[in-house]
Amino acid sequence: MCYNFATFVLYLDVITLIYRENRLTSSETCLYGFKLTFQQVLAIGLPAITADLIIVAGTLALGILMGKLLKVDSQTALMTSTGSAICGAAAVLGAEPVVRCEAHKTAVAVSTVVIFGTLSMFLYPIMYRAGWLDGLSDQAIAVYIGSTLHEVAHVVGAGNAIDAAGGNVADAATIAKMIRVMLLAPVLVIMSVCLSGKQKNKGITGKSKITIPWFAFYFLVVIGINSLLQSATFIPQETLQAGIGFINNVDTFLLTMAMTALGAETSIDKFKQAGAKPFYLAGILYVWLVFGGYAIVKLLF
Repeated sequence: MCYNFATFVLYLDVITLIYRENRLTSSETCLYGFKLTFQQVLAIGLPAITADLIIVAGTLALGILMGKLLKVDSQTALMTSTGSAICGAAAVLGAEPVVRCEAHKTAVAVSTVVIFGTLSMFLYPIMYRAGWLDGLSDQAIAVYIGSTLHEVAHVVGAGNAIDAAGGNVADAATIAKMIRVMLLAPVLVIMSVCLSGKQKNKGITGKSKITIPWFAFYFLVVIGINSLLQSATFIPQETLQAGIGFINNVDTFLLTMAMTALGAETSIDKFKQAGAKPFYLAGILYVWLVFGGYAIVKLLF
């Protein structure tokens, strides 16, 4: 019993150390690329891509603005906005090496996107069954789900629930969501440049170096590799899908380990110190995603 506990503590210390070096986060983000191909991006069409671009940019801008109005710590506000705008916990963890914030701020941001994303996963199928989405085609509903829900898992869950109710949205919704995930790379680069410029304006010279998130570019490279593999005719499809399935399982494992290490670096006192304001901010962004996202998709489709 004592041996097992000691082994667990040692294991937790190891993954926490790796997490501090950002290796878990970087690896998990790169492997995410095996869930998408460029062929899928082209197939879903320009309106879906436009919706994703507008919603991501709008969510980030609104989050930064409301963070200032609510007097939320700037790093917490940026991390929360990034998670809401792109892909939930994975985006928050991906942004952490760029923002270079304390672990408890990352944990607060992760908790906000998980809470509101889970709420949406149940809300959207209810909206569909109630007829509130009747003004949208199946394609538009798919884009609405993919461009506004926080996590990929939330999109898959909501999409499958709507399919079970007679819709046909799950696959297209997942692709629309993964296009948002693709935007993580340019967002992190822009974020790094802006944060560097902000530090220079404050007269901070020692820490004003631009952090280049190379793992975000590797993520795009992995998408390219996956695109080539999916179009290759010399590889048996069963073998290819089995290999990619294994990689996706490894990716999920790495994300779980990163979340575990994040929890090991955080305490309840840190959450109390952050207060309720980050959740108010996440709530405002949630309302924007539900209603603003609907208006944007309705306009484009």
